[in-house]
Amino acid sequence: MNKWQTRFDTEEYIFGKEPNEFIREAAQLYTLGPDILAIAEGEGRNAVYLAGHGNQVTIWDFAESGLAKAQQLAKENGVQLATELKDLAEAAWPENQYDAVICVFGHFPPELRARVLEGVRTAVKPGGLFITEVYAKEQLAYGTGGPKEEDYLYSLADFDVFREWETLRLEQKEVERHEGTGHNGLSCVIQYAGRK
Repeated sequence: MNKWQTRFDTEEYIFGKEPNEFIREAAQLYTLGPDILAIAEGEGRNAVYLAGHGNQVTIWDFAESGLAKAQQLAKENGVQLATELKDLAEAAWPENQYDAVICVFGHFPPELRARVLEGVRTAVKPGGLFITEVYAKEQLAYGTGGPKEEDYLYSLADFDVFREWETLRLEQKEVERHEGTGHNGLSCVIQYAGRK
C-alpha cells in the first residue's frame, strides 16, 4: 500500500476542499478548458473547482482513497469528475489530448519528475496549457508543507523541458498557503503557466 493511500484514508480533507490559489488565479487569467487533466490530484479540490466552471475534468492519482474523496467532493458540489487510478511511473500519456493539464504540489523523485513533465508535454494539445504550483528546493527551510527530501522539490531549471512553449509565467516566490492541515503558512513555490 502506498503512503498516499494511507494518508487520504480519513474523513478529513488533508489539503482542504478549496482550490489552490494559483489554480483559481489561472482559471481567471487563461481559458483552461473544456477538457482538463489533473495529475497527482489527490482529494480533488482543484478538479472540483474547475468542473464547477463547466469543464470536463479527469483526475489521475495513485491513491484509491484520494479518488473516492474526490468523487465525494464532486457530489457535494453537484459536478461530475472522471477518476482514473494511475501510477505516473507507468502511465501511457496520450498525444495532444487535453486543453490543459494541471498539477498542484505533485512531487516525485528526479527521474520520475522528468518523465512526468515530458508526459505533460505530450498530452497537451497545441495551443493548450500546463498550469502548476510546486514547492521549490528552498521550501525545506520553511517547513510549512511538502516533501522533506530536497530531491523531490523543484528548481526553475526543471521547466526547461517547456522551452519551446510560450511562457506565460515562470516564477519562484514566497506565498501564504493555508490548505487544510497539509500546507500551512509562508511557503516558497514555483508557479509555471505555459502554452504549447
